[in-house]
Amino acid sequence: QVQLVESGGGSVQPGGSLTLSCAASGSGVVINSMGWYRQAPGKERELVAVISNIDIRSFADSVKGRFTISRDNHKNTVYLQMNSLKAEDTAVYYCNAISGRLSIWGQGTQVTVSS
Repeated sequence: QVQLVESGGGSVQPGGSLTLSCAASGSGVVINSMGWYRQAPGKERELVAVISNIDIRSFADSVKGRFTISRDNHKNTVYLQMNSLKAEDTAVYYCNAISGRLSIWGQGTQVTVSS
């Protein structure tokens, strides 16, 4: 059974930076793609960024040029570096991992951007 543990959320002022981490645990785990989604109050969950197991990356238009995604395959960990944060980036951020036909979600971590 694969579990995802997220860390790194918090509060930051506009223009600031945060880094989110998500580690997948479980014996014999084979992770395909990993990514981050977010959900703001009253809005649907949306894709932020995703990275495949061969380092192909995709980003939402709203975060291109500000966010980067990377992964450590040996640690089954994905990172989301968020720079130049804006108030509209405020949301609960969820880690997602695809393992075979399974789609696994983390518990979510709050990111608040406010002055």
